[in-house]
Amino acid sequence: MQYFEDIAVGAKSSFGNYPVTREEVVAFAQKYDPQPFHLSDEAAAGTHFERLSASGWHTCAMVMSMVVENLKNHRQAGLGSPGVDELRWLKPVYPGDTLRCETEVIEKRRSQSRPEMGIFKSRMTVFNQDGVAVMSMVSNGLIRTRPNNEN
Repeated sequence: MQYFEDIAVGAKSSFGNYPVTREEVVAFAQKYDPQPFHLSDEAAAGTHFERLSASGWHTCAMVMSMVVENLKNHRQAGLGSPGVDELRWLKPVYPGDTLRCETEVIEKRRSQSRPEMGIFKSRMTVFNQDGVAVMSMVSNGLIRTRPNNEN
């Protein structure tokens, strides 16, 4: 189990392999972000996207899916997140893309009011199959501190 004390500033991680499908892009857009350029190639043709593109919010959801899958392989005493900072959609994500993530821990501190937890910040960059950065953010994670009876 990884606790607050085990997290090192500067630690890097790469993970994920998320194929983006047309069906998923359209289904997400229909339900959550029904802008025309997320619904059809024809509507997107007249925009800077030029073709159907995933919603930025859908990209965030795909990234979250990869994060959770990665955590299954790396047991962490995580307690959720109070949010993200500096969220940027850098390039469009298209059906046919395959996404992956790279993270770096940039800061950590023990909670002053809750000594049983710590907070760490990670810079995450999401890349497509060509190595092009499509999204970046700084995520804030809450994590348990090591219990006194564990080494």
